[in-house]
Amino acid sequence: MSFIEKNLDEVRRKISAAAQKSGRTAEDITLVAVTKTHPAEMINEAIDCGVTDIGENKVQEILEKYDHVKPVRWHLIGHLQTNKVKYIIDKVYMIHSVDSIKLMDEIERQAEKHGVDTIRILIQVNITGEETKFGTGIDNVDEMIEHAKGLKHVKVCGLMTILAKFDSEFADRLHFRDINNKFIDISRNKYDNITMKFLSMGMSGDYEIAIEEGSNMVRVGTAIFGHRDYST
Repeated sequence: MSFIEKNLDEVRRKISAAAQKSGRTAEDITLVAVTKTHPAEMINEAIDCGVTDIGENKVQEILEKYDHVKPVRWHLIGHLQTNKVKYIIDKVYMIHSVDSIKLMDEIERQAEKHGVDTIRILIQVNITGEETKFGTGIDNVDEMIEHAKGLKHVKVCGLMTILAKFDSEFADRLHFRDINNKFIDISRNKYDNITMKFLSMGMSGDYEIAIEEGSNMVRVGTAIFGHRDYST
């Protein structure tokens, strides 16, 4: 058994246990394997082990790896500049990091231009208010949802957040609960192009807590692929 297969088994075990604590099963949780800086060979090995969703932080990495990776659902999870939307609009299954109406409009424009009927997005929420984190404030989410109702190609599928690395577990749980409550509130309303299906919360250091607090999509990299050796 390779270390990737072993790590995936452990991550899946923990996902299952956390899901049970929240009254769900592992099948209710989507695992996005984050492959930042890791080569196509490792990604393909993970796909061979059953991974169906791959997350990348940078547009350039998607473009470099796209033709060398087996069929998989690509997720752009890092900050996206408007001038780079055109490069990945027809390649990704979902964009997690939409944090402004301006970016939403550019995604709509590029989808129209490239003949992409539907592009799934998540609204990234900066729940902690940290200046170093991207994302819109939680009070701005309703405005973005309202704007999205008028778009033809953009489909809002949920919310995403990233927490600080060094907060306490108690603080993390409170932040995750706030996002989950917002997710539930929006889900109560029915719109043609807004389906609150995914709550993308949790990474290698906090995905178990995130699932316990309502997440149904986790973005896990280091716990699967290990730390990148930048000296090689």
